[in-house]
Amino acid sequence: MNEILTTECQCALCLEIRRIQGDGLVPDNGVMISRDRLKEAFDYDPITGIFRWKNVTNTRIVPGDIAGSVYPNGYIYLQVDGGRYEAHRLVFLYEDGYMPEGQVDHINRKRWDNRRCNLRDASLQGQQRNCGMRRDNMSGVKGVSWFNPTRKWIAYIGLNGKNKHLGYHETLLDAAYARYAAEQCLGFQDCDINSSARKYINAAVSENLR
Repeated sequence: MNEILTTECQCALCLEIRRIQGDGLVPDNGVMISRDRLKEAFDYDPITGIFRWKNVTNTRIVPGDIAGSVYPNGYIYLQVDGGRYEAHRLVFLYEDGYMPEGQVDHINRKRWDNRRCNLRDASLQGQQRNCGMRRDNMSGVKGVSWFNPTRKWIAYIGLNGKNKHLGYHETLLDAAYARYAAEQCLGFQDCDINSSARKYINAAVSENLR
């Protein structure tokens, strides 16, 4: 019988999530910037999402200049007092007075768009949930595909920027159960409503009851 896991389980997936959940919270210099220092150094416009230098000591920077640089990963980083910070996280510190403990989700999926209305304090799991199904998905279940070499269904889920393997399964239903269980472990937002795995499971169960 397939068992749906809870967010309190002690499986290897959940343990790995808890281990990495704080990744990226500590800047390069190991010291977290305060809200007062942030507002002393920068002005932030929540309408445009842009930080601008306010008080500067670098002669190459003029007050009013746009602060930060876009890195290869698509995020904007700001450097101040020897530390490097993700701009989208600093928005919360500047506007709301706290630094999110988890990840920050860009609602429109544009990593450089740091308007306050485009940012949501989300867990790492929640951020990974906010992505669409691949166009080449043939199973109808996100994170489940047919693996021809083994003639079985393979299930996987995104974790810390990589796909986490959830095993090979004889049936699509079993793979969907594995995917849905992992979504629950990861605490995916609204997975009970929007999960394609959950929808497939419900449809399969309803069909068997007819």
